[in-house]
Order: sequence, then C-alpha cells, then structure tokens
Amino acid sequence: MNRLDRQFAFLAEAEKLKSVTRATPIHDASRPENSGEHSWSLALYALTLSDQAPEGVSIDRVIRMLLLHDLVEIDVGDVPIHSQGGTAHGSEDIQKAEAEAAARIFGLLPEDQGAELLALWHEFEANESPDAIFAKSLDRVQPVLLNHQSGGGSWIEYDVSFSQLEDRIGTKISRGAPAVWEWVRARVEGWFTAR
Repeated sequence: MNRLDRQFAFLAEAEKLKSVTRATPIHDASRPENSGEHSWSLALYALTLSDQAPEGVSIDRVIRMLLLHDLVEIDVGDVPIHSQGGTAHGSEDIQKAEAEAAARIFGLLPEDQGAELLALWHEFEANESPDAIFAKSLDRVQPVLLNHQSGGGSWIEYDVSFSQLEDRIGTKISRGAPAVWEWVRARVEGWFTAR
C-alpha cells in the first residue's frame, strides 16, 4: 500500500468511532453520546478554554491528543469512569487492551505518521506532560457538564455521589484546570444536594 492508501485506511477505521456508544447522554438526554461526538466536543473545549491552560501548554498538541485519545474505543468500547465502583476504567486489563488497540489502529498509518500519533496517544495516557494534564482535565469536564445538562445522566445509572464525583473527576480536572473545576463544581454540586 502506498502512503495515501494507508492514510485513508486509518481514516476509514476512525469513522467507526461514531458507532461507539458512551454512557453519557447528550445535552437533552434524548440519546447517548457517541465517542466521535465526544472527541469533537473536546477539541472545541480545548480551543475555547485555551486561556485556562497553564503557561507553556500547546493548545495545538492538546487538540491533537483529544482528537486521538479515544480511537482505542473502536476495539475496546467505552469504559465509563464510574463503572464497577470507579475501578474498571483504570484496570490493568483495560489499559492492556487499549494499548493493543492503539498499536493496531495507529499501525494502519504510514510508519512515520503512525509512530508520531501513537507517541502522542501514549503521552496523553501517561498524563505527565503539561499538555497531557490539561487535555485529561478537559476530557473529564465535558461528561460532567453533559450529565448536569441532561438531568443526571450516568450519575443516576451508576449511583454516583458528589464525593465520588469530586474524587474520581474533580481532582483530575483541578490538576490541569483548577479554575475550570471551581466553575463546574459550583454548578453541579447543587444537583447532588437536591436529590
């Protein structure tokens, strides 16, 4: 296969992300969000909230990470952060399956391009660089706001308490975007106390 054949093979595979159903409903609770929509939303979040990024963060790299980060769900599916009492998402089995999926999917590309995008995916997963920390923070924000807009969404399904939300998600958002978490927290905490 030539370079364009491989690039279009990757793009055709990436289209499958639109068929991966997530636990979080869309804003009006009419249906679940798909992972393609989630990735697009996050790229828009990064663009819009770029002024919340710590100094030195490259929004271009953050957007690239967010467009790529969930492609592994084509093989693995969505693993909700609150599933199995909050333990499924970071389990060793899931991490191994996602790494194998990343190698397969980015391996469809020409070798140089695949290696570059796979490295970016690994950087996001490691959550150690300033770009990855900010990207991960945004990845956690968007589902919180969708659950709030939709009247509780997956919080109801997984019987999530505010302390669990703060522990599983709030701390991660605060790490890369503290002002964003304070803004979100002030809006969603009331939903939990009103239940």
